[in-house]
Amino acid sequence: MRITVVLLLSAILSVTAFEARQPAVVTLRRLPSGGIQPQAVSDGTGRIHLIYFSGLPSGGDLFYVTSDDDGVTLAKPIRVNSDAGTAIATGTVRGGQLALGKNARAHVTWNDARGAQVFYSRMNAAGTAFEKQRGLMQRTLNLDGGGGVAADGAGNVYVAWHGNDAHGSSRDEAGRAVWIARSSDEGATFGPEAPVWTQPTGVCGCCGLALLAEGRTVHLLYRSATALVNRDIYFLSSPDSARTFRGAKIHDWPINACPMTTMAFARAGERLLGAWETEGKVYLSELTPSTSKAAKPVAPGMNKVPAKHPRIAVNARNESLLVWTEGTGWSRGGSLAWQLFDGKGNAVSPSGKAPALPAWSFAAAVARRDGTFVVFY
Repeated sequence: MRITVVLLLSAILSVTAFEARQPAVVTLRRLPSGGIQPQAVSDGTGRIHLIYFSGLPSGGDLFYVTSDDDGVTLAKPIRVNSDAGTAIATGTVRGGQLALGKNARAHVTWNDARGAQVFYSRMNAAGTAFEKQRGLMQRTLNLDGGGGVAADGAGNVYVAWHGNDAHGSSRDEAGRAVWIARSSDEGATFGPEAPVWTQPTGVCGCCGLALLAEGRTVHLLYRSATALVNRDIYFLSSPDSARTFRGAKIHDWPINACPMTTMAFARAGERLLGAWETEGKVYLSELTPSTSKAAKPVAPGMNKVPAKHPRIAVNARNESLLVWTEGTGWSRGGSLAWQLFDGKGNAVSPSGKAPALPAWSFAAAVARRDGTFVVFY
């Protein structure tokens, strides 16, 4: 009996010691200098690229940092916008967007603090500073909700936003469209923007969108706006470098208000994942570009309070971490929440929450080299 007890105790202590040596699956990391609205991407070497907003919410600056040790330390910040105070955080949906292109070059877009332009800048060839910012809007107006940027390894860069045709007669939400400007020379030049679709879905004026490039294929998520109340999620894909798109509605939300939502994409092996908000809950779904369909979306069970701004990170095992905000509102902070999903899309441990998310902010998650995740907020 004594031998059995000793062996059992030894086994328990061994397991406990082993578990103690395991790194935390989710590590939280505050942004430098009280920054908000992070966007983070990991490149092929494991380097983390991160942008964030700092300054007055109505007119501040974007900063770019990198980390070569999985987010433990961050390099010296580099300001992205060449004209000071031209980025905006108010409303949460109009801030900086980040994509990595050829040779992991950083491309950044953001809404003008005055609402008059979509600005773009890229890291210079030396990797020491961002080039002078440029406005990309040539034939659109009434910029409001957030846009997106995507890039690939071949030198293509895509910038999307929504607005009204400056040469058209419509100035309401139902007459809005998503527009895209394309570059084939790593962002050195862009052609004039063109509408992505001919379907008259409108676009929810104060909502963001999501854009993802995978080779010649470009994916888009956005929220429609017709008859004032049809604010539904649409999923579009282009097989020809954003020249033509096909798509369909994948989630309904009848609401006679602008919910100020954002959305996200991520690739998990063979699965394309999308995340968005509907009726105060965040949803995660597997998307099929060939049919423009979505699997039945899953809402994490922790959505007991209004949830917004979902973000997705995926590790080498194709496990995905969904991160979102809870209890946030106009000029009001809240908390973070997260849920891990296995490679088949099943919710698994861990899930969690963290308090003290600043106003106008959300989180960004990135997978580390060891398969764990770091969440910036």
